[in-house]
Amino acid sequence: MSGELVLVTGGSGFVGAHCILKLLDAGYRVRTTVRSLEREPDVRAMLKVGGAEPGDALSFARADLLSDDGWPEAVAGCDFVLHVASPFPVMMPRDENELIRPAREGALRALRAARDGDVKRVVLTSSFAAIGYGPAHPDGSPFTEADWTDPDADVTAYVKSKTLAERAAWDFVDHEGGGLELAVVNPVGIFGPVLGKDVSSSIELVRRMMSGSLPAVPRMFFGVVDVRDVADLHVRAMTDPAAAGNRFLAIAGEPMTLPEMAHVLRDRLGPAARRVPKRVMPDGVLKSIAVVVPSLRQIIPELGRAKPATHEKATRMLGWDPRSNEDALAATGESLVRLGIVH
Repeated sequence: MSGELVLVTGGSGFVGAHCILKLLDAGYRVRTTVRSLEREPDVRAMLKVGGAEPGDALSFARADLLSDDGWPEAVAGCDFVLHVASPFPVMMPRDENELIRPAREGALRALRAARDGDVKRVVLTSSFAAIGYGPAHPDGSPFTEADWTDPDADVTAYVKSKTLAERAAWDFVDHEGGGLELAVVNPVGIFGPVLGKDVSSSIELVRRMMSGSLPAVPRMFFGVVDVRDVADLHVRAMTDPAAAGNRFLAIAGEPMTLPEMAHVLRDRLGPAARRVPKRVMPDGVLKSIAVVVPSLRQIIPELGRAKPATHEKATRMLGWDPRSNEDALAATGESLVRLGIVH
């Protein structure tokens, strides 16, 4: 293990940076892709916040999800690839292909380069979005890795992009992969310690609650998982022989409503959470607002809908033991305060 080289795509992102931290701590050498090599100081600064100053153990390669340039060089000499990079904007684009193309084509570029570069295994970061938007289970049982989202249903561009990208990845490995192995991690909403001021969509939700910009929160449910546990699951899926050919749901506990999440922040953070809303926005009010704010319309069907899921497979097969929802949310808020993102 020690000294093996791992490519992490999207090292400037929230999950990518935490994957790099986990790999460095385990003794791997890491190369990471960025769209511009000018991002290297930013990535190193994030890792320093996370407690690592890797020096020569970390190198950088320029590669873009929508271009073939740089991918052969990025995978050269690598034993494994964690393909984490994928677009996840705070606001959904007008054209769904702005998300679908880079997600699908980027996954295929990473897999093709890994196959041609004699990489042992690729771990793809997919999402619960590729699992939990198909038919609900009539008996109320949790979603599992056997479930798939229907991309032809009325789903958001992001949900469709993650589903089509993961489907394309499995299809590629089945038909063109040669000896390349694939494992997939499907996280729910990812929270936990922030390493820099460019925050992900999940973290932005907590930031808005803590900054007081949300006077009330709707009755929406979110699955929760800590980013450190997501990174740990990636490394387990990379190294365990049994993981090849499998998907792994990354979720800590039962889904939580936004009011429940707000309560956790107030309870765990004290005065730092003084602006976190206590009011619950009635469903009817949100529906009225959505008439004039189109970006809200996509969440209306999700009001009050819990989507339970289970990490039983990851625990049984890989020994994965995630932190609690409460610990993940508290770590999010604490890091936002520590970095001065909220005051």
